[in-house]
Amino acid sequence: MKIGIIVAMDKELRQLQSLFNDGNVRVEKCGIGKVNAALGAQRMINEFHPDCIISSGCAGGHGDDVNIQDVVVGAEVGYHDVYCGRAIDDSTVYGQVQGMPARFKADPYLLSKCAEMDTKQIKIHEGLIVTGDWFVDSQEKMREIIGHFPEAKAVDMESAAIAHTCYINKVPFISFRVVSDMPLRDTDASQYHDFWNTIAEHSFQVTKSFVESL
Repeated sequence: MKIGIIVAMDKELRQLQSLFNDGNVRVEKCGIGKVNAALGAQRMINEFHPDCIISSGCAGGHGDDVNIQDVVVGAEVGYHDVYCGRAIDDSTVYGQVQGMPARFKADPYLLSKCAEMDTKQIKIHEGLIVTGDWFVDSQEKMREIIGHFPEAKAVDMESAAIAHTCYINKVPFISFRVVSDMPLRDTDASQYHDFWNTIAEHSFQVTKSFVESL
């Protein structure tokens, strides 16, 4: 199986490239944000022809049961900053690109393999990841997002765009996001910076374990 892994930043790339030396696994950096993510996913599909794509990296977490260094697996992903207005058939919802699903679902097989993983040391949450072109560094912004998506477990800047591209190309997709900060418990993004300075080193082992299970 050929597996493509897409990350947004150099520090995520270094973490994951150090874990894989198999020619059937390619780790690439797309850059930050939705456009970079979509372009990176399309490039991966065109050049590597993967059997599946994994979006990996960090994200802001949400929920009383979610904590820093937990991993959120996107059973569904969607946009938190898209609004197309009222469609002709009045069915398009907030966060939905007209003509596309309101939420992009993870590939069922990949999601089932995730459920089989032995993750005694790291807590994994399956749920909704929402994506937008906004680094959430204030409680006010997080409250606005959660007002639309109260069930969201994580907020990032790439997953939905990668899922959108995979949906169009019919490539199985799943997203793993390490929780780097909890915006509703923070005021100045200090948790995010502390994550990279002190505890990020082994945070992407879940992605490695998942790939080994396929």
